[in-house]
Amino acid sequence: MMQCDVLTLFPELIEGIAAQSMLKRAQESGRVCIRSHNIRDYIKDRHRIADDAPYGGGCGMVMKAEPIFRAIDALQDEGQELRLIFPSPQGIPFSHQLAMDLSRESRRLVWICGHYEGIDERVLTRLEPEEISIGDYVLTGGELPAMVMIDAAARLVPGVVGDPGSVEQDSFADVLLDYPHYTRPEGVRGYGVPDVLLSGNHAAIRLWRRKESLRNTYWKRPDVLHDECLTEEDRRLLREISQECEQV
Repeated sequence: MMQCDVLTLFPELIEGIAAQSMLKRAQESGRVCIRSHNIRDYIKDRHRIADDAPYGGGCGMVMKAEPIFRAIDALQDEGQELRLIFPSPQGIPFSHQLAMDLSRESRRLVWICGHYEGIDERVLTRLEPEEISIGDYVLTGGELPAMVMIDAAARLVPGVVGDPGSVEQDSFADVLLDYPHYTRPEGVRGYGVPDVLLSGNHAAIRLWRRKESLRNTYWKRPDVLHDECLTEEDRRLLREISQECEQV
């Protein structure tokens, strides 16, 4: 089971996402467990104030360290080893490989969600969580990045997605971006479906899909097209794509 705990000031946000779609089914099947923990529950003063003004002045507020320490202490008291993660734009980029790593983790995964101007640096210094970024931008808090990571990893847990082939064919699962998808009806506002997909010729369909995956990657993410990842067929198809681009 993939076990996830999210420390947050806004547990309703975590619970709302976790109660939908695939994540809901993954929990009902016992393959994934997602728990949210309100950091305010670990504050002893009656006002439950989780933040304070930064030392040295400046705008915004900083989340206090002690409530986070107490929350982690409580999880450690449950007796399981923890893997701590801090969503941060300063962290290493999140990727398919990292999602796969999280999906196979035997330790309890714990996300520490910052808010406001961030959290007291002593949390990072003492606990040394992994800092992971979902992009070069700043969000209001760490809750959405945490759920992005949980969603990406949970769908890789065996049995969570009904058709394992759909996971294997996902973008980045084999480096390349995904190919285009079509469904009924055949005509939509004057737009049709590529003839090859209606042909019933499985070999031709496989080749078309591979070429379109290469085309998508060539146009959108050429940085991931490393030669060592390509077959001889891929290289031939890329030459065709390059020639077709020159003719446009």
